[in-house]
This record gives sequence, C-alpha cells and structure tokens, in this order.
Amino acid sequence: MKKRIIALSLISMLVLASCGTKKDSSQQSSTSATTAPQTTAATTAETTTEAATEHVTAAQNEVGFEGMTEVNINELNMGNYNVSVDSSSSMFKIAGCILHVSDHDMIADIIIDSKSYDALYMGTEDEAKSAAESDRITYTTNEKGQSVFTVPVEALDKEIQCAALSAKKQEWYGRTLVFRADSLPDTAFKEARYATAESLKLEDGEYNIDVKLEGGSGKASVESPAKLTVKDGKATAKIVWSSDKYDKMVVDYLEYTPEIADGHSVFEIPVRGFDYRMHIEAETTAMSEPHMIEYTLYLDSATIKK
Repeated sequence: MKKRIIALSLISMLVLASCGTKKDSSQQSSTSATTAPQTTAATTAETTTEAATEHVTAAQNEVGFEGMTEVNINELNMGNYNVSVDSSSSMFKIAGCILHVSDHDMIADIIIDSKSYDALYMGTEDEAKSAAESDRITYTTNEKGQSVFTVPVEALDKEIQCAALSAKKQEWYGRTLVFRADSLPDTAFKEARYATAESLKLEDGEYNIDVKLEGGSGKASVESPAKLTVKDGKATAKIVWSSDKYDKMVVDYLEYTPEIADGHSVFEIPVRGFDYRMHIEAETTAMSEPHMIEYTLYLDSATIKK
C-alpha cells in the first residue's frame, strides 16, 4: 500500500512539473512576440530621423545645349546686355540677369525674387564649404526688393559651377549655370555669328531647309525640312510643331500666334540667320496651365533647296 501511495505521489509531482514548464515557455513566447515590434519601431524611427537630416537637393534641370562653344570676352563689344541664364536647380530661379562687358572682364547681376539665399560662391559645393567667408558673394537689394548677386562670368555658353547658401538651413547647394550667348542682341558681337539670306545671295522665292529643334524635355519636335520663304532679302520659315498645344512663339522679343492644321501648331517666323542656334521660346498648353519653354532652332544653310 505504501509503495502505491509513493508511486502516485511521484506521478503527481511529475505532472505538476510538466505544467509549470509549459507555462514558462508560453510566457517566454508571449514576451518575444511583444519585443519584436518594439525593435522594428525603433529601427523605423531611426531611419526616418536619418532621412529627415539628409542633404536633399531639388530636381535638376539640363543646362546649355549639345555642341555649345564658349563665347569669350574678346568676341563681344563693351556694353550692358540682358542675358538668359540656365540653372541646373529648379529651386534656384533667376528672374533676370544683366551682363556687363568691359575691356577687361565680364560680370553679371543675377536677380532673384526671393530672399532664399544669403550668399553665392563661384565654385563647387565642397569648395564653398571650406572657402573663406570673404570669398562669399552677398546680395544687394534693388528698387523692386529683389536680391541681386554680382558674379564674375568666365565665358558664355560654358557650364559654370556655383554654390548657393540657403538662408533657412545655412547649407551650401551646388548649381550649374550657363549664360546663354544666343540670348544677346547682334550688336553685342564684334563679328557676325551667322549667315543671312543676303550673305548667301538667296533670290526671292520659296525653298526647303533642314531645321533642328533643341531644348525643353526633348519630347517636342518640328517638321524638317521646313518651308523657307525669301522676299526682299528677308527670310521667314514655316515651323510645324509635333502637336497643336503650342499657342505662342517668341522670336527676338516679338510674339507670334499659330494656325492649327491637322493637329499641328504652325507658325511663320522671321529667320535672323542660318548655321547657328537661334534662341526662341514657345508656350505650351499641354500642362495644367500655359508654360513658356526655351528652345533653339538650327537652320542649316547647306541644305537649302529651291
């Protein structure tokens, strides 16, 4: 009898020990399941913090154009000229620019509407960070309340590195600028930049000529060859766009409106000259609101056929 009681007692102790072990295991699993999300949340928070402090730059734009050749001071007449400037940053918006050409250097007044930048440095972002404060170019304010930065210009139609110091973040951001020679008037140049109907001795009449469009997003195109008309020594070209969404062209500061034909915007514009990239602007209505875009047209005189 005693043996039976001892045996039963041993069995009971084993059962209780087993239950206790299962309970501990269950608690451990529960603890692990609770701890894992906390670790993930901590990692996510850490990643978010890193992203928030990252040096983020705005969308980048293409500057200049394929095959551009530097225009130096010795090719220009002294004077003050309005000049277009390409900026690689969508945030560095230039409202206007005046180029000053003297007998020994070129400088430009870059006009910005906002007070977003405290200073500019003519060089890369890394160079700006280590440069002396005396090398910074600070702004003055014109009568319209705009910021004006006066900077040296090495050459036109050349990619020039520039860094801008954010007024809000006090961080340097790298930009690439191109001062466009094709936006200057003819009187700015010592020698003619292009051939004309007169210099080519074109008789009055109608011709075909190959034309190439560059600029914008690269999606637009114009019909080539184009119709060229010469009358009284003056040339005009019929420019047929790839869509009917262009409602205005600006050539030599004058506006031209189109005819719409077979799904195309068609313009008759004057041809200042041949064999160079003629600066134009065209307004598209394909976006949410009308948007003016800069392009160049190249009319190749070697391809003129009557």
